[in-house]
Amino acid sequence: MPIPIPDKPGQLFDNADSFAMVFDEAWQRQQRSPAASDLTIEEKRRQVLVACADHPFMVNQPDMAAQVADFRIRLLGL
Repeated sequence: MPIPIPDKPGQLFDNADSFAMVFDEAWQRQQRSPAASDLTIEEKRRQVLVACADHPFMVNQPDMAAQVADFRIRLLGL
C-alpha cells in the first residue's frame, strides 16, 4: 500500500517527485526494521520497490521508478 503524502493524505501523483517521497519514506521505514541490517542494498531496494508497487508512477513507468529509486539511494546515501 502506498504511503500517503503527509500534508495531502490520500493523494498520490503519477510523477517522479511523488514517487521519490513515497520511496524515501518506505526506505526509512525499512531501515527501522530489525531485519534491515542483514540485507544488502539491492535486497533493500527490491523490498522497498515492492512496498511501493501500487504507486501510480511505479504502475505506469516501472523502469523510470527504478531509476528514481537508484538516484535516491545514491543522492541520499541511503
